[in-house]
Amino acid sequence: MILDLHTHSIKSDDGRAKVNNYCQWIRSKDINIDGFVLTEHRQFDLESDYSPLAKKFDLCILKGAEVETEYGHVLIFGVTEPLMKCFDFSSTHLALADVLSACETHNAVAAPCHPGRKRVGMWAHLEEFGVPDGVKIVEVKNGGSRGEEDQVAQGMADELNYLGIGGSDSHIVSHVGRCATRFPSAFNTEAALVEALQAGEFEALSLK
Repeated sequence: MILDLHTHSIKSDDGRAKVNNYCQWIRSKDINIDGFVLTEHRQFDLESDYSPLAKKFDLCILKGAEVETEYGHVLIFGVTEPLMKCFDFSSTHLALADVLSACETHNAVAAPCHPGRKRVGMWAHLEEFGVPDGVKIVEVKNGGSRGEEDQVAQGMADELNYLGIGGSDSHIVSHVGRCATRFPSAFNTEAALVEALQAGEFEALSLK
């Protein structure tokens, strides 16, 4: 199963893609993914139900979040209402340690994204803050990366023994599926995605 683990819709402040249009694009262009995870900026979308679209287009559509910490941006998979009470998702100054601790307590997975990027990536903050405890997975392939950003991310992952995931970081429809993550088995729930990530059997892909 191949999932794009990092996408944004119009619910993100800088997103210009409607979820329906993502689905249409994937099918019309025969994009080699089985679904995607909507990781909206500084929020978790409790309201939207994408199961009718998932059924119509035979795609797995899951929801996560992207939050902001002193180490840069972090994807969260397996968000629940109890987890949402642990910290303010809308804050731009979260402590990574608090995010990691809350995810550990509530059986969610936190993964720093585009870590090779200046300012919003984890690698840029290691000299100032040191190597954080508790990180296990980072995004090593990002569809919006430029220059050597993915190479920096992979180098950091290799050095610190992190597992690597991939996602397009798409904000417009045509960018979905540029990077993704391959899992050995199919699933269709956020809880199953968490289990698959915790199992550690996955591979980051570049599909550019």
